[in-house]
Amino acid sequence: MTVPADPTATTLLATLYWITLLAVIVSSASGVLKAGVKEYDLFGVIIIAIATGLGGGSLRDMLLDREVFWIRDQLFFIASIGSAIATFVAARAMPLPVRGFLVADAAGLATFGIAGTLVALMSGAPALLASFMGVMTGIMGGIFRDVLCTESPVVFHSPLYATVCWGGSLAFIGLLQLGLAAAPAAIAAGLGIFVTRLLAIYFDIRLPRFRFKP
Repeated sequence: MTVPADPTATTLLATLYWITLLAVIVSSASGVLKAGVKEYDLFGVIIIAIATGLGGGSLRDMLLDREVFWIRDQLFFIASIGSAIATFVAARAMPLPVRGFLVADAAGLATFGIAGTLVALMSGAPALLASFMGVMTGIMGGIFRDVLCTESPVVFHSPLYATVCWGGSLAFIGLLQLGLAAAPAAIAAGLGIFVTRLLAIYFDIRLPRFRFKP
């Protein structure tokens, strides 16, 4: 499918740019909050923040044979480092909930999931593959974060995670097919991912787990 044109192409590109920038900031913050549990130093925190905030989009761009987004525009790299330092300082200045990273992670999942889907659509990927690119963009940064923190990735055992992202990515594509402009479609689908993820955490809604029959 093709992305329905907004009044101008500039509007569409601006929407993608700001969604991606927001995703980098909140995802990097989630990396810092997770690394904080391990009591890593500032350098370690920054490295994990960069892996979390930029990892998923980097993998997406390599798979789509695009120039990696943060190499093309260093503002994303600067934003990731800035988010890491700001969160690091805030955590030392005021009490933050240990599980606060889950909220930031849900926000990153939503924003990166939508941004990844839109990038794939604009690159000419079919709708189903574009939606999965959104999932990859949304979850891989968190996987890199958890591996660097020597923990099992949250996505493999947490309440609804990648499933929520995929559903939101498909909903985003559906809204575009209905003729909705990219910006409101992104906001609606992104909020859907964010709220559903938080509800899944609160009510502990999970997919069935693999078990061998006794």
